[in-house]
Amino acid sequence: MAVYGLTIFTGAFLLFQVQPMIGKYILPWFGGTPSVWTTCMLFFQVVLLAGYAYAHLVSTRLKPKWQAVTHLGLTVAAFLCLPAIPSDAWKPAGAGDPTWRIIGLLAATIGLPYLALSATSPLLQHWFARTESEKSPYRLYALSNVGSLLALASYPTLFETQFTRQGQARIWGCGLVVYGVGMGLCAWKVWTRASPGAAQGRSSSNAGALASPLVLEKRPAEGRKAQKGREHTGVGTASVRPSLLKEAKAIEARRGGSIFWVLLPACASALLLATTNKMCQEVAVVPFLWVAPLGLYLLSFIICFDSPRWYRRLPFGMGLSGVMAAVCWALFNWSVVSVPAQMCVYGAVCFIGCMICHGEVYRLKPEPEQLTRFYLLIALGGALGGILVGVVAPVLFDDYYELQWGLAGCGLLFLDLVWGDWRAGRLGGWRWKPAWLPSWGALACGGLGLAWVGMIVAFWVQADQQGLHTVTKTRNFYGVLTVFERAEPGSGLRFAKLVHGRTAHGLQFKDVERAKWPTMYYAEKSGVGLALRQFAPGSRRIGVVGLGVGTLASYGQPGDTLRLYEINPSVIKLAQSEFSYLTNCRARVELVLGDARLSLEKEPPQGFDVLVLDAFSSDAIPVHLLTEEAFRQYERHLKPGGILAVHVSNASLDLEPVVANVAARLGYEATMIDHRPPGEKWWVTRSKWILLAKGETASRLSRSCKDSRPARADLTRVPLWTDDFSSLFQILWRTSAQDFVPNTAELELKSALDLAARGDAAGAIKHYQAALEDEPDLAMALNNLAWILATHPDASLRNGAQAIQYARRACELTNFRATMLVGTLGAAYAEAGQFTEAIATGEKACVLASEVGNNALLQRNRQLLELYREGRPARD
Repeated sequence: MAVYGLTIFTGAFLLFQVQPMIGKYILPWFGGTPSVWTTCMLFFQVVLLAGYAYAHLVSTRLKPKWQAVTHLGLTVAAFLCLPAIPSDAWKPAGAGDPTWRIIGLLAATIGLPYLALSATSPLLQHWFARTESEKSPYRLYALSNVGSLLALASYPTLFETQFTRQGQARIWGCGLVVYGVGMGLCAWKVWTRASPGAAQGRSSSNAGALASPLVLEKRPAEGRKAQKGREHTGVGTASVRPSLLKEAKAIEARRGGSIFWVLLPACASALLLATTNKMCQEVAVVPFLWVAPLGLYLLSFIICFDSPRWYRRLPFGMGLSGVMAAVCWALFNWSVVSVPAQMCVYGAVCFIGCMICHGEVYRLKPEPEQLTRFYLLIALGGALGGILVGVVAPVLFDDYYELQWGLAGCGLLFLDLVWGDWRAGRLGGWRWKPAWLPSWGALACGGLGLAWVGMIVAFWVQADQQGLHTVTKTRNFYGVLTVFERAEPGSGLRFAKLVHGRTAHGLQFKDVERAKWPTMYYAEKSGVGLALRQFAPGSRRIGVVGLGVGTLASYGQPGDTLRLYEINPSVIKLAQSEFSYLTNCRARVELVLGDARLSLEKEPPQGFDVLVLDAFSSDAIPVHLLTEEAFRQYERHLKPGGILAVHVSNASLDLEPVVANVAARLGYEATMIDHRPPGEKWWVTRSKWILLAKGETASRLSRSCKDSRPARADLTRVPLWTDDFSSLFQILWRTSAQDFVPNTAELELKSALDLAARGDAAGAIKHYQAALEDEPDLAMALNNLAWILATHPDASLRNGAQAIQYARRACELTNFRATMLVGTLGAAYAEAGQFTEAIATGEKACVLASEVGNNALLQRNRQLLELYREGRPARD
């Protein structure tokens, strides 16, 4: 058994190891988007299906000796594909959907090795049953699963962090040689020791978890307990009571037979890829987030097929209802739910959904003579799920709805199976004896049905709410882009915003004058604004990697040149049709479609004064744009004395040491600019930029911004990134203490808000005043303090004169256009006894609330206005 065990273990390990390794190789060539990995998974599932079909045909159509010769020939052909490194000839020449190019690349690079490895488990277990007919082949099950899980766990934590891509490929090639030697020994044993009388039905194969050899059932121990367990679960063996076997076959026929062997694995596969898409879209396209859902998917197979005692319908049915509710909560609150919380929700969805799908598949397993067909149909279902997510969904949906539909499909299949068992008098594998027990089955089915309907309604409402302010939405290989248009509640100013995933990539006001303002991360006091001010307008040459809505075009002046690199054609289309930054730009604008790094590699030196690196896919930055080789390309295109501005704002990744390490390697001084805009400038977002420069330019940068500091390098924790070595696992969810320490005003404001929420108005007043001492123009503190001083029931805390002073300043900062702030000023006038001014201000607050369509605020302001007309101040 040793040689079979080693070969199966090695094959399973290599099969799972090559997936993230090859994905890491080709990810930089195709924009670094989540769809690259989804397409890879589609390829792996389809080739896995081909491997299962090959093993089934070889084991059923050929004699043992010819089986050995055939598979040895395939293994030798796999050696000819080494090293498993894709050729540069496969790099894309332009933009567009690269799905079929990726599939062709994978087929040419690892197609034969992957096919040979995917057939290993079913074929070798079949051989073992022939050559070692007196032994059970099922112990090989554990070895294969250990190999698969070890490969998944070790890649992001060990191989990616300790070895370059070239080193990983060499190690994998050596592993394939070890596999080949083991396969040769196994083939020799088949050739010399095949038992003609061994039943082919003894073979066991992989149960569909992308090549983990999952067996139908361990050989039961003899005795009363084992016999009772077989009768209890209704599992078909030769010793099962004929009546139960007949009933089980009748139930299977009623359910449509083998259709569930395809539908359930397809649903599980769709959930796997959908959760992977969501995770990578919100954080980064990294192996750690590839293998985590895949590991949960594989774990569900192992648990369900190990023993029927691990999967129980009641707890997992309740768990399914729970994850349905959790997904609804996460989708309704996507803008405020933290990334770690979303990762936990999506991970739970993947695991619970896959446990139900694979647990139900195990319950529907056939008689031993149908094993190879059973496993083949499971693999077919997995491939169909991959096709639905990777090929059909981008065409059918304009957003990532496959997660919702996959979860809905899982619930519907589960409900149908439970309802069918209840109607047949069997629920959860038990025969219900008392007459009153079936009512509980009906109640359980009804509860599941209500949960399913409620989830569908919630998904529908959530999609409808998303579309409430949506101007347009588009989806392609690079993700989902949505343009919203709405009015800011306080000021009534209308604006359009581009959102990719959960991250806003640009905002522009609709009125002509404000449409010229640089907004969000690109304000004049931001790092990029500071970099652009270092060069005189009129002769600047500016390069921008990542278009967004074209906000940086607002800095262009006659005589300037802006060269903008963008990989997503839909971004260019939306920037030109829904926003006017490019149209109104007074500089010369050059648009380059395609991956920026590949484009820069082909171009002659551009002589940029400033090169802006601002390429994000949702909140994830493409890793290949942050390596040493990439920065050497950027340096080639900079003028002497030029500035490289790198945008590192990120909710999930600590990118500062990555950029600082590269800067130190190339001899640049790296200056961190952490811009925190005042609260009243809601259209400007906190941003973090690192500016790389040399010589006098670097000195000038450090002197021109009081909030600047040297960027923090950290070669101990985060090694230098190169094309051959990078690992986001080391910076995932790590933050710099200096980055996120709030300033004094923010701390005081937070304390004031907490005290006010607890009813301690006196304490809140002190902290609001302390916040204003540090930042006198903090609009929120001014408004909230004025409201307490004007409306609090305790006369000892009220002060009308001070309330007017604070409220008027808050209104001045917002041009008297913020409804709530104007309403506070009216209350301050009323407290001071100036009711004429209070009435006029209250009427203005009503007009503002009506303009923005805020009915609740309008009603509140009307109530206050009636008080002022009666000569009464407001009290809160």
